[in-house]
Amino acid sequence: MRDATAPISFTRVSRPRLYEQLVEQLLSYIESRQLGPGDVLPAERDLAEQLGVSRATLAQALVALEVLGVIDVQHGTGAVLVYRPSIATVIKGLREHSSRLPDIVEARSTLEVKLAALAASRRTSEDMEAIDSAIAAMEDEVKAGDKGAHGDELFHQAVTAAAHSSVLEQMMAFIAEMVLETRLESLGQPDRPEQSLASHRKIAEAIRAQDPQKAAEAMQSHIELVSDVALLK
Repeated sequence: MRDATAPISFTRVSRPRLYEQLVEQLLSYIESRQLGPGDVLPAERDLAEQLGVSRATLAQALVALEVLGVIDVQHGTGAVLVYRPSIATVIKGLREHSSRLPDIVEARSTLEVKLAALAASRRTSEDMEAIDSAIAAMEDEVKAGDKGAHGDELFHQAVTAAAHSSVLEQMMAFIAEMVLETRLESLGQPDRPEQSLASHRKIAEAIRAQDPQKAAEAMQSHIELVSDVALLK
């Protein structure tokens, strides 16, 4: 007969983070309502009130679901369900996403800082027009109440093109899907779209002035800003 009082080595059970708990509740809500692809979730204000959390906290959970492709947050419509996964699958995906974020940030810092410096040295007037156009597109999105994700993507593509480095451009294309994860995560932070837009302008001005050092410094500051996300805290 085994001694039940004998010491046993247990693995410490980690307490789920708040956004994981909210994600579980949101998925339970979706399941209980039998929502399917194309159905729209209640407004953030109503969901936050029902869950007893702030809208900012709820927004983090919605961003996490958007990053994983479970929902599509559309300006003017709200959170639209793309597919209905199991809770276990989503939590596993969230933890995998969280664990690879530092590597994605590291890759962006390494590549995009160099690209900004090269863009300052090599940019043409046409390149500047593309960079300015991307900033204007993001500004229009943000003014309309959107996150500005499309304009953000256009800006970084324009800076990459202005560097005129075919190998670095291919490397950026290779990590494009992973960068999209950090873009959605970052722009989902409170006030982040406006902050990101402002840092884009600083990068653009350094490239316009053809100052590689300032362009690199501005891009590094930008990467540090967009890397400040809830999943890394």
